[in-house]
Amino acid sequence: MWKKIPSLLKNKYLLITIIFVVLLLFFDDSNIILQYEQMQQLNAMKTEKEFYQKEILKNKTLLNEMLSDSLTIEKFARETYLMKKDSEDVYVIERDSTKFQ
Repeated sequence: MWKKIPSLLKNKYLLITIIFVVLLLFFDDSNIILQYEQMQQLNAMKTEKEFYQKEILKNKTLLNEMLSDSLTIEKFARETYLMKKDSEDVYVIERDSTKFQ
């Protein structure tokens, strides 16, 4: 029976090493699957961070413009909050987004 088994599988050091590597790769707390998922999560967080940094920069420039010019404040209030003067009428036109897709 022992003659049919290849000599590599008879080597106890090789067998122990293979078992150890398999345990580390798949059954450890920091296995390959978990490392892959964490890497994907890290990449998603990096793209989120870039997005929020761009938004912060855009908001800072808008704030600086609003603090320096009163016309910018009025434009922002009219566009964002649909504010109007007493002698005006405001018409809001919304497009149906399902038609254009």
